Amino acid sequence: MPHAHRSTRGPMMTDGTPLRTLDEDDLLARILPLFGGSPDLVVAPGDDAAVLLTSDQTVATTDTAVLGRDWLDAWSSGADIGHKVIVQNLADVAAMGGTPTGVLVTLVADPALSLEWVLDHARGLGLACAEAGVAVLGGDLSSAPAGVVMVSVTALGRLDGPVVLRSGATAGDVLAVCGTLGLAAAGLRLLETGSEDRHPLAVERQRRPVSPLTAGPLAARAGATAMLDVSDGLVRDGSRIARASGVVLEVDLGALEPDLAEIRAAVGVSDALECVLAGGEEHSLLATFAPEDLPPGWRVIGRARPVARGERPGLLVDGRAVAHTGWDHFRGS
Repeated sequence: MPHAHRSTRGPMMTDGTPLRTLDEDDLLARILPLFGGSPDLVVAPGDDAAVLLTSDQTVATTDTAVLGRDWLDAWSSGADIGHKVIVQNLADVAAMGGTPTGVLVTLVADPALSLEWVLDHARGLGLACAEAGVAVLGGDLSSAPAGVVMVSVTALGRLDGPVVLRSGATAGDVLAVCGTLGLAAAGLRLLETGSEDRHPLAVERQRRPVSPLTAGPLAARAGATAMLDVSDGLVRDGSRIARASGVVLEVDLGALEPDLAEIRAAVGVSDALECVLAGGEEHSLLATFAPEDLPPGWRVIGRARPVARGERPGLLVDGRAVAHTGWDHFRGS
């Protein structure tokens, strides 16, 4: 692992009372009071299953975070990880045009993991859900081999308007972003080099991302033709829209200058470009619109055009293909 500086927030994973000293019911009795409810929650956690009011169409998504792969204990507290796994799932719901309504949470952990870390983690989960107006519906607890800690979240949402897919962009649409680009990736670079004080906001966005959740359903109602959240980087995620829609997305590098300027002094010119084009875990929303349908809060960074003869659908920056491909779980970059 790269050199790490420990955040002062929250207990370490191996300090305090190990989980092996409690039974599952005792642990749940300590965790469940940390989660809030929702008017849509008919039967709260504690029974065999929760009961939730839903719409005719329900959005469902899931994601998993693994210790040592998706986070380091030295960099992120339990509450940080709780916040992050909630936001990354709720952003997927918003990117479909949905409004998040509830989450199911699973913790798979080495019995040596500390109770204090788990409660800190649960507080982070509960706070992130409360901020989004989302209920924790329940989940599961399981033990794991030594050193293994995994957190999985399944998020549900309702569709009050049209669903927005990746495949609806058409030539002539504008490509727009709601939120920031590159901040979380810059924060990761600063953590790797022990330089957190060079841009505390970027480090905070790496630990606790922010997603414009309410902008998703508003964009859907405004006429978004394609949308997703920037979880794996602008180039990789934008290319997904381009391929699914059968278009070329032309990004204007000049339109990314505010994002580059925000982090350039902290990470350098080259790394700033890499962060903005390829940085993941940002969870801003990326969408295409007819030019006249662009809603407030979105900024145009490019346009969609037809695929030329001999060309493939994809994303270009100032007319050129770029090597910044973004995060891939199995290739590792």
